[in-house]
Amino acid sequence: MKKKKRPIGRTLMILMVIFFYLPILYMIIFSFNEGKSLTAFTGFSLRWYKHMLESRDMMEALYTTFSIALLATFISTVAGTIAAIGLSKSKKLVRDLMEQVNNLPLMNPEIVTAIGFMLLFITFKVEKGYVTMLLAHIAFCIPYVMLSVMPKIRSLDPNLADAAMDLGATPWQALTKVIVPQITPGIVSGALIAFTMSVDDFIISYFVTGSGVKNLSIMVYTMSKRINPSINAISTLVVVIITTVLLIINVAPIFLEKREKKAEIGKKSLVLPGAVAVCAILGIILLVNMNKESSDLPYAGQTLYVYMPGEYIGEEVVPDFEEQTGAMVVMENFDSNEQMYIKVANGEAYDIIIPSDYMIQRLIEEGYLQTLDQSRLDCMDELLDAVKSQPYDAENAYSVSYFWGTVGIVYDKTKVSLEDLEKEGFNIFLDEKYKNDIYLYDSERDSFMMALKALGYSMNTEDTDELQAAYEWLVQCVTTMEPEIVTDEIIDNMAQGRKALGLCYSGDAAYIMSENENMGFYMPEEGTNLWFDSMVIPANAENPELAHEFINFVCSYEIAYDNSAYVGYTSPNQEVMEDLSGEGGDFEGINAYLPRTDYVKDEVFVYNAETRKVISNLWSKVKITASNAN
Repeated sequence: MKKKKRPIGRTLMILMVIFFYLPILYMIIFSFNEGKSLTAFTGFSLRWYKHMLESRDMMEALYTTFSIALLATFISTVAGTIAAIGLSKSKKLVRDLMEQVNNLPLMNPEIVTAIGFMLLFITFKVEKGYVTMLLAHIAFCIPYVMLSVMPKIRSLDPNLADAAMDLGATPWQALTKVIVPQITPGIVSGALIAFTMSVDDFIISYFVTGSGVKNLSIMVYTMSKRINPSINAISTLVVVIITTVLLIINVAPIFLEKREKKAEIGKKSLVLPGAVAVCAILGIILLVNMNKESSDLPYAGQTLYVYMPGEYIGEEVVPDFEEQTGAMVVMENFDSNEQMYIKVANGEAYDIIIPSDYMIQRLIEEGYLQTLDQSRLDCMDELLDAVKSQPYDAENAYSVSYFWGTVGIVYDKTKVSLEDLEKEGFNIFLDEKYKNDIYLYDSERDSFMMALKALGYSMNTEDTDELQAAYEWLVQCVTTMEPEIVTDEIIDNMAQGRKALGLCYSGDAAYIMSENENMGFYMPEEGTNLWFDSMVIPANAENPELAHEFINFVCSYEIAYDNSAYVGYTSPNQEVMEDLSGEGGDFEGINAYLPRTDYVKDEVFVYNAETRKVISNLWSKVKITASNAN
């Protein structure tokens, strides 16, 4: 007897299921990883779940995500259903016109909708935060509800409501007892789509939020900029929540129908159990997240608004500051100095921002910063001389260093010889011996710095011929070497030894070297970028007194130690830097942790709007060339 062959359709279905669910399974497994790597499993541990539950930011993001999703789902479902019913009774011309208007947000790129909402809130000077995110989600979800409800309404007999009223029903009764029960499947479908779209949304939320309000999408995006396995833990928790809700939605009606033996109960309970389950979860999260405020502390009841790069602060810094002062810290994160500048220039108020050197220069020149009150700062004597009196703030009137470092070459010592590095410097990125085995950093400034230094030019050159030569150097690199252009994923990839070498920030190289003893860090003799990220107080800061307190706190030995040890970047606190790099320190023997100082060819970036525009355009062309080459 011949064995039956498995149908091709079933095989394809199994492969599709594996394709969709394997990444989720991978994420769940690595949420229990003992180590920090996102790719190498080193042992079972619950440390990242513990970190997640102790993180107020993550719990707040979880609460924000599901509370907004539930509110947006309820309001958009009611509004969308009423609008669809009303539209069905309108004239054909009006109905056709409104259907096209309803379809426009669905067909529009989401980024266009997001920018539209952002400009609307800015124009009417609406403070961005929880309410603006909720309003945007409601507006975004209504068209999906209407799209689900309209086909059900079209399938109804148009005389159904009139017949009900002829039999004695009031208009309200005709609506709620005749029309709505008939279109319930469409309403439920619309509600589920609205809930899914709200939970899933990132782009619209990212552009309409403020005041430190973040949903999970924004939180995960921020955390993904650097190695943080808590991403896996919180993502796994979301999967568990969604799975639990789906099970309740699908299983509860069956049990209720058996018990009550009424079909109506099954229909009515389709969404209710899920909503109850999610509300219960939100209640637990809210209880975990609540913290009591001490009124006897010096800054009790006050709020400090901080705007800084994502994943750039120690785990205990903010909780310790809040405990010591009684103030609440609202933390917002930016991806780039340019993104930060747009918000500050548009008048958004922060008490502390942490930009890079060249951007501090620009902010000073354009009057967006206030001078520091030196009488309130007791931390300056603790800082290294090397971080003071830099070109962007020669008098230390506006800024206090937060982290500093260099840009160099991280390399695998088993693949790349020190002799090659010393001989070629940055030109090693053109050595075909390492073809298809290098990383370029996706940063126009750092990539052009590398090319200009390799050619013997200043990285602050304004000479168009020199910039053109640097562009041609980079084009040669991407066409002949086939590099992988990355951002912070270089950290984990080089820690796992996936490529021979790459352009890397010293702080990231310090982590890579601590994870893999085969990794080294080299700063070419042609010179490199010496960079500084510093704390500044915007001109429109609402709480400059508390901002000065935060600067002192961050620069103090204990906090600076925790901050630098966690992030891996060099502390400006002299004692901390010496202890962490010295015997028994976290970065003992790791040269990447100690920036090169007093080297004449090393430079600090200077802001020049015209040059930056030229470099930005040329870098875009380099990336297009790289895409075509691959």
